[in-house]
Amino acid sequence: MQSIKNEETFYEFINSGDPVIVKFHADWCPDCRRMDMFIDDIMAEYNQFKWYDVNKDELPALAEKYDVMGIPSLLVFKDGEKIAHLHSANAKTPEQVTEFLGSL
Repeated sequence: MQSIKNEETFYEFINSGDPVIVKFHADWCPDCRRMDMFIDDIMAEYNQFKWYDVNKDELPALAEKYDVMGIPSLLVFKDGEKIAHLHSANAKTPEQVTEFLGSL
């Protein structure tokens, strides 16, 4: 998963025309570390998406703009528009994440 370090890159990726998933996380977040233990297998299964991550603490304006209230959160973008959002409360297990992605 490629890390996004600035807003310019974020907008470039989400406007690319490809379906994109952006994981918002923070270094201090235990649930984020837990997701990191299972997300690679899910990324391999859902490889029709391009996957990126954003540290919420490094780019707080993006988190605020896209209503990321809890972390980890997965946001799905297509043509620059947010089309789905898996909030942190529902992103704690591999089953929750795959159920969300399967519904897209």
